[in-house]
Amino acid sequence: MAHGRDPYFPGWPDTLQLDYANPQTQDAMAAELLKIADQCDGVRCDMAMLVLPDVFARTWGRRPPLFWPRVTGEVRERFPGFCFMAEVYWDLEWTLQQQGFDYAYDKRLYDRLRDGHARPVREHLHAGLDYQNELARFLENHDEPRAAQTFVHGTHEAAAVITFLAPGLRFFHQGQFEGRRKRISPHLVRAPEEPIDDALQSFYDRLLAVLRRPAFREGQWQSVDCVPAWNANSTWDGFIAFAWKGPGTDRALVAVNYAPNQGQFYVRLPFDDMSRRTVRFEDLMGPAVYDRDGDTLASQGLYLDLLPWGFHVFLVS
Repeated sequence: MAHGRDPYFPGWPDTLQLDYANPQTQDAMAAELLKIADQCDGVRCDMAMLVLPDVFARTWGRRPPLFWPRVTGEVRERFPGFCFMAEVYWDLEWTLQQQGFDYAYDKRLYDRLRDGHARPVREHLHAGLDYQNELARFLENHDEPRAAQTFVHGTHEAAAVITFLAPGLRFFHQGQFEGRRKRISPHLVRAPEEPIDDALQSFYDRLLAVLRRPAFREGQWQSVDCVPAWNANSTWDGFIAFAWKGPGTDRALVAVNYAPNQGQFYVRLPFDDMSRRTVRFEDLMGPAVYDRDGDTLASQGLYLDLLPWGFHVFLVS
């Protein structure tokens, strides 16, 4: 007998490893998933990449046949709407998406946000939408420290705006909205009392209201370019911006200064109907309302000056 483990760490003492190189094991696990699918709408598969043939062979010295394409197909034959989510690392997200998973953890975005540098985050969001739309974006889960503990006020809100207004599945953890700071083992069914962080809870209330808008639920997402506000002003490199084009006229622009210093930049807008009009930018997360000349916007872009970790979530009309 052996504890389940990955190739890099000792085994988890609360688990027992199953031999996926044994066809009977795979049959039994497929039957188990079919029973689960008869009782709920989806399943999260812990460390799902450990069952991949290459990873399993590297860990245990025996190579199993492919498991996930077979079992996800069998489950969906009986339950077409069933949802598979993979906890996955080591840049194997795309592999598991191709093997039948609806969503895969986006740990890379989380790590880059935690490091606090805008450019790696911006580069990550340049990936194709066929990949991004099937990522689960999060700021905390049961394996990570609490977001309120990891990200200080200001940084937390900026990271949340990027994470949950980007494309993909928005994955929130119990207690995140209230600003809980103590990470609890999933083996426990209790937790210590903690005071609610009223400011953070108010922020998440506003963010959830934004997420109910059609643009963010049914719209098309695209990254937009940030350019220097003037020569030798390098603060533009701290900005991340993207837009949503919703059904009808519902459109939004998200701009974040993900840096510890104030910055200025122009954002190139992807809307092609601004000429000879006044365009209004109404911040859904704050009090700002700007009216700008459409011809200037079309030729130069929208000028923004933001404080450290500042952001706007504009409704554009």
